[in-house]
Amino acid sequence: MSEAARIAGQLRRAFSGEAWHGDSVFETLEGVTAAQAAARPIARAHTIWELVLHIAAWDGAVLLRLGGDAVSLSDAENFPPVRDASEAAWRTALAEVRRVHEELVEAVAVFPDSRLDEIVPGKEGAHYTYYYMLHGVVQHELYHAGQIALLKKI
Repeated sequence: MSEAARIAGQLRRAFSGEAWHGDSVFETLEGVTAAQAAARPIARAHTIWELVLHIAAWDGAVLLRLGGDAVSLSDAENFPPVRDASEAAWRTALAEVRRVHEELVEAVAVFPDSRLDEIVPGKEGAHYTYYYMLHGVVQHELYHAGQIALLKKI
């Protein structure tokens, strides 16, 4: 198995389940309603919904970077605002984050190991490799899964 395929497996587990540490992003999101997702129980902290949109934004950015695009996110793209807090909009947001993540996992699974040590295109002065970025995406997913788990309990 290639190293990229192993990283894709880590991404899949962090997001969808069977992670070594415990609940994945989507396991943590089980049962969360639109009202819970839009709630802001901690002043000046992001909502569950904002975190979900943020995960989708960065999975999409990494996907584009794998394709060779130099992608940076604006503040509005980094944490997109929730404009419609309905249950239908929440289901759409969940479907979109899942779709983008699955595309990312598929792209990582076939990414050539020979390119893992190349520098990622991005903002000026980027200094990290694809290998570093892809492991960072796994960490990013789990970091936000922890935040979501805490917000869900409040």
